[in-house]
Amino acid sequence: MSGENTEKEVLIVEDDKEIRSLLANFLKEKGMNVTEAKDGDEAYSYIKSKGFDIILLDMMLPFKTGDELIKLLREKKKADENTYTPVIVISAKTELETRLDAIQSGADDYITKPFDLNEVYVRIEAVLRRTEGGEYVKNEETKVYSALGVTYNLTDNEVTFEGKPIKLTAKEMKLLLLFMKNPKKTFTKANLYKSVWEDEYIYEDNTINVHMSNLRKKLSEAAGRDVIETVWGIGYRLKEEE
Repeated sequence: MSGENTEKEVLIVEDDKEIRSLLANFLKEKGMNVTEAKDGDEAYSYIKSKGFDIILLDMMLPFKTGDELIKLLREKKKADENTYTPVIVISAKTELETRLDAIQSGADDYITKPFDLNEVYVRIEAVLRRTEGGEYVKNEETKVYSALGVTYNLTDNEVTFEGKPIKLTAKEMKLLLLFMKNPKKTFTKANLYKSVWEDEYIYEDNTINVHMSNLRKKLSEAAGRDVIETVWGIGYRLKEEE
């Protein structure tokens, strides 16, 4: 292991004392500072009073569920765009739909029980690399979002790649802005349709397919590589910096 995550603040939210202690002791050996919460209410009190680099979260919790905690965390981010705490769900639920729901609600990764401790650590390292500075830039004063060389300037309402304008339709710009504001989120077609068209998505409607195809083509032609990628069986997300 690289050891690059020493002194990271980790919150473990797990009502099973044995599992919680197992994770805590292992991560402490890796040099991390660990806080333990046995239920949703205790976790929420820690989240309100202290900042964490990452949260390991069980979904089936007393008082506040894991879903509720993720929702509260993402609402906190909406209030302060500079506040983002990555979440890795660790759950006994293995159903695909449950995993997808957790990711779509704001979780950054999902690990099923029983788990391997080394895998947990590798997943933590990977999520921290994705969510810590450098890859995506947000400047709230000038209202500029940037990713992979593509810049969206809200003040000028202009999209460029290395200074060269990219001509997008109004809907394409709304779609791109949604991805740039949520660089770690995977959007389903229904998510995108409801956010941009503000209406319920109809499965047979080809509107999203057409607009996403045009947007991705224009961005890839300008940037020379994919900027938005398909997540098989789920939807689309902003591509990570390689």
